[in-house]
Amino acid sequence: MNNGDNILIIRLSAIGDVVFASPLISALKQSFPSARLSWLVEPAAAPLLIHHPELDEVIIWPKSDWRQLWEKNRFFALWREISRFRRELMRRQFDSVLDLQGLLKSGVLAWFSGARERIGLGSREGSQWLMSRVMPRGGDPDRIGSEYLFLGQQLGLATGAFEMQVALGESDRRSVSQLLEREGLSSGYLVVCPFTTRPQKHWFEERWAALVLRLSQEFAVPPVMLGGVGDREASERVSRRLDGKIVNLTGRTTLAEAAALICRAKLLVGVDTGLTHMGVAFATPTVALFGSTCPYLETTRDNALVLYHKLNCSPCRRSPTCNGEFNCMAAIGVEEVVAATKKITRSESGSKAQIQIKCI
Repeated sequence: MNNGDNILIIRLSAIGDVVFASPLISALKQSFPSARLSWLVEPAAAPLLIHHPELDEVIIWPKSDWRQLWEKNRFFALWREISRFRRELMRRQFDSVLDLQGLLKSGVLAWFSGARERIGLGSREGSQWLMSRVMPRGGDPDRIGSEYLFLGQQLGLATGAFEMQVALGESDRRSVSQLLEREGLSSGYLVVCPFTTRPQKHWFEERWAALVLRLSQEFAVPPVMLGGVGDREASERVSRRLDGKIVNLTGRTTLAEAAALICRAKLLVGVDTGLTHMGVAFATPTVALFGSTCPYLETTRDNALVLYHKLNCSPCRRSPTCNGEFNCMAAIGVEEVVAATKKITRSESGSKAQIQIKCI
């Protein structure tokens, strides 16, 4: 890579991983001020990137469209769409590609770009054969986003503080301001993010209810629950346990609006999910509850803590052996979480000053 190059970053998903990788944008721009930077991503995570001031373009990979054509056995139409997308990538004349996903699908897209320099991060599934160079995944596993920091260091980039950045659009700020006014939250609120993709990463619904009651008493602000459309049923169960004493916005916001809500929150408590990681990115006081996964312990922020009780089976990731007991998450008690929230909010005024900086 050189100054003035046309550089493509590929990290298609998931939301949390896109947040973790976001510091590479500034690292590349500081190292190559005249470079043109583009990011190839799936639609779900695109809202976190499209307003980033240092990205020149966000390219959407139409994965769901391709899948629909495949499922309908429309193979010729699929081939035409793939060919069209490849031509669009090649038209941009990329000089270098950073494949941060390291999977076959991302490797094929990197190859489609036509760039002569294709650098893969820990490439596998055969994608290594599509790269011109493969860099190992490394760094301090306890640090948030460590593999991307390590990559930046190995490439000789100006990594500096290497802080995550999620950019918000003006329309998202306005819509969230209107939402806060409607819901009576303009004077402040706290956020809980109880939901994620795998049950072994969840805390228990009865504990969320007990925690929300305790936090409402401690911080004297209303609680807000966030999540996706697929989490609505679970969120209703939690809300019923609280007799409706929570503003349940699960499935009622876009991703960008959820990000804006997190940015302005007084506190966030969540499990291992992209919304929780955004709390750390925005320097919102954050307590993260980890069990079957442990993506980081060192948040790099004084106002963000991880609660994690390592057991002999930890981290089991996608292969739990506890027969649904989820002992690692059960080891985290309500009072432990409350104590953690008190610890990180003692210097709340300083934290809030940082939040205004991070809501770019």
